[in-house]
Amino acid sequence: MRLLLTLLLAIGLVPQPVQYTPQKSRECFREAVVSLEPWQQQEAYRLTISKKRVKTEALTPEGRFRAQKTLEQLRLLGDLPQGTIFDYPRFRHRGLMIDESRSFKGLDFLKKQIDAMALLKLNVLHLHLDDSAGWRIESEAFPDLTGKTAFRKGYTYHEWEAGKYKFTTADDPEGYGGYYTKEQLRELVLYAAARFITVIPEIEMPGHSMEVGYAYPEVLCVLPDGKTHTGAWDLCPGNEATYKLLEAVLEEVMDIFPSPFIHIGGDEATMKTWPQCINCARRMEEEGFTQVRQLQGYLMRRIEAFVRSHGRRIIGWDEILETGVPEDAVVQSWRGVEGGRKATQQGHDCIMSPNTHCYYNYYQDLIRKEPKAVGELVSLRFTYGFEPLSEGMDPVHLLGVQANLWTELISSPEHAEYMLYPRLFAMAETAWTPASAKNFKEFRGRARALLDVFRALGYNTFDMDTESGLARSGLQRFPPEGVPLPVDN
Repeated sequence: MRLLLTLLLAIGLVPQPVQYTPQKSRECFREAVVSLEPWQQQEAYRLTISKKRVKTEALTPEGRFRAQKTLEQLRLLGDLPQGTIFDYPRFRHRGLMIDESRSFKGLDFLKKQIDAMALLKLNVLHLHLDDSAGWRIESEAFPDLTGKTAFRKGYTYHEWEAGKYKFTTADDPEGYGGYYTKEQLRELVLYAAARFITVIPEIEMPGHSMEVGYAYPEVLCVLPDGKTHTGAWDLCPGNEATYKLLEAVLEEVMDIFPSPFIHIGGDEATMKTWPQCINCARRMEEEGFTQVRQLQGYLMRRIEAFVRSHGRRIIGWDEILETGVPEDAVVQSWRGVEGGRKATQQGHDCIMSPNTHCYYNYYQDLIRKEPKAVGELVSLRFTYGFEPLSEGMDPVHLLGVQANLWTELISSPEHAEYMLYPRLFAMAETAWTPASAKNFKEFRGRARALLDVFRALGYNTFDMDTESGLARSGLQRFPPEGVPLPVDN
């Protein structure tokens, strides 16, 4: 059967469905989805809307849920058009990452974003639960991870940084932070699962781990004089204490999160302390390594084997390609698209979340009118223009796409939502809708209408009505001083 891959008529939904027609379909639903991939069949649905009734067809409860969310969005928009909607996803992984380490926002905030994700047909919430700025998940095996590092001196990440990275305790009235108990995270997992959203936890290693070394110095490198290299950014890959901690924590994490994937980070390890470390030197000699950087590959492969022994797969940021990526690992490409291309060419599954288009902590409009952010201009139009399947990439191994919200500069829930919406609308459409059906001018009108709905639901959003001509133009770079900006279009 020829698949229906183009829209016959526009409809006000975000993401836009695969097909909407004003007529009643005469084709059997099972026959309509028979040529789809199994994971697409899982979420496929058909809605037939008439004056008297709404008929829902789906093969699974998940497909029925997607249909319900379509109806909910249409009703919120005040538009229940008669006709037939036939729909299924383009990608199986349609995600949002929220960094809870650098700024902690809590259970209610996450549930609220899960509700928004469900309305947009996103299906993965990636939680960055630990980083140098704070450990955010309860551990019974290593309680000092939260006892000593869940609270810090400094409300914002940069205030903490300027204050020389000082941690404090929960009873300090000047302390900022918090963490999730196991009970809270289990509650969150169930809340998300009821909306057919998988929660993927990330436990960062071996870099971004200053807080772990602060709580448990035995995981840090040891200098030839026997002193521990305190304040190090990286864990020590030559020390067995490192693996004892990581494996115990991961066992606790896997007990909470049933996700088939566990994210283990792997990005931005400095490796600065490793060349002077006696434990790293011994590990290199035992393994026959000639370069210090090979130690990161050793740690990744060892942790991957441990996670795989528990029936799970790891995800790692694209740096893991540089030091010997484990065979079954999923690569998340963040430094542009090249990591995804290399991963699929080498037979690895990948998730595309390049900082060029998918980092929502970057500016979404002019620096002079926006809250402080980082990076280049990632406007609504620019992020909407991202095509995950680039030249040279094996589509079989492209699992999907993901937006990432890092929170060094985003301290409040209101600011986080301002950075997410409406750009997350664009991600949802890229992840769900066929590429051939995307049209920014038409999307912009739908996004503007849905933004009003989100505000009515209590979300704090960017104001599309005051968006500058530069942002509307889709350019990424800010012009030099004195260069005129594009006019609004």
